[in-house]
Parts: sequence; C-alpha cells; structure tokens
Amino acid sequence: MSAKKILMITGDFTEDYETMVPFQTLLAMGYTVDAVCPGKKAGETVATCIHDFEGDQTYSEKRGHNFTLNATFADVDVAGYDALVIPGGRAPEYLRLDMAVIDAVKHFMDAGKPVAAICHGAQILTAAKVIEGRTVSAYPACRPEVELAGATYAEIAIDGAVTDGNLVTAPAWPAHPAWLSQFHAVLSGAAEGSLAA
Repeated sequence: MSAKKILMITGDFTEDYETMVPFQTLLAMGYTVDAVCPGKKAGETVATCIHDFEGDQTYSEKRGHNFTLNATFADVDVAGYDALVIPGGRAPEYLRLDMAVIDAVKHFMDAGKPVAAICHGAQILTAAKVIEGRTVSAYPACRPEVELAGATYAEIAIDGAVTDGNLVTAPAWPAHPAWLSQFHAVLSGAAEGSLAA
C-alpha cells in the first residue's frame, strides 16, 4: 500500500512550531506531505511567527523561520489527497477569506477524510461551516467562533487534543505529542468514529 498523501494549507505568519513540527513529523512517519500556500509556488517560502506563553495576558509573537513550500496551491487537486492539516498562527485569519481554501476544507470534511487543525486553524473550520455538532479544540481566544459555528468547544489542557470522528484538534503547539498521535491513529483507521481527549 502506498503512503497516504496529506495536504497542508499554510500561509505567511503561520505559527512556526505548528507548521514545521507536523510537516517534519508526518514525513518521518512515512506520509507524503504537500505544503501549499495560496498565491505561492513550490520552492517559495512563507514567513513564520513564534507564539509563546510568557506570563502575559495573551501569547507573545516573534519572527520565526522561513518555511519552504514543496507544492503549488494552484496545482492542487484535493481529490488526490487522503488528509488535511491546518496549522495555526496568524495565517488562518486571512486564509479563511480565500474561497479555494474554504472549498478544499469542505471537500475533506464532506468526504470524511482525516483533518487536523491546531490553535487558530479552527478559524478556517468555522469559516467553512463544517463543525456544527462537533467537539472542537482551538486556542481559547477562538472559543466564541467555535461556538458560533455550532460546535462544542473542548476545554482541555494546553497539551491535550480531541478527536471527533475524522477531525483532530488541539489548542496550541504544546499539544503536538497528543495531536499528532491522535491524527496518526485516525490516518491509520484506529480512531474512526471515536471521541477522545
């Protein structure tokens, strides 16, 4: 059986860890991962930002690495992918305005394909109107959007994750071990139709 093919939709000022870590981890696990950004081509980069929790009322933000895209968004045929990853950071805020992004997310959710979103990635899910009746984690500041979209906001630890059927979500990058483990389980078919935190 060939490796499952995963699409990652990202953009400028995506969160550094939430892009780099899943991209590299999923590759190391044997998956094929195509990282794309609307308006950019394979070989171009997106700027990343580093969000940290340093005792302030909200996260701090610093400039991160440049992340190199390995596929071209305009060439993507979502039907050829088995799963979708949506990193957080500031990119989801404007990516959700792109109808091609929204249509891609709807394809994966309507087809019941595995979808993983972390932190502010939930903003794209809410804009696509695909989480009604689901249990969803996100960065706490996204809770109103999650609930307005008709989902139940999962109040879990910052290092936790939640799986609701094909959808795996987490609040922020400290959740990578749980989030990626649960996503791998869904990709493997082990968590089909389950709800776990």
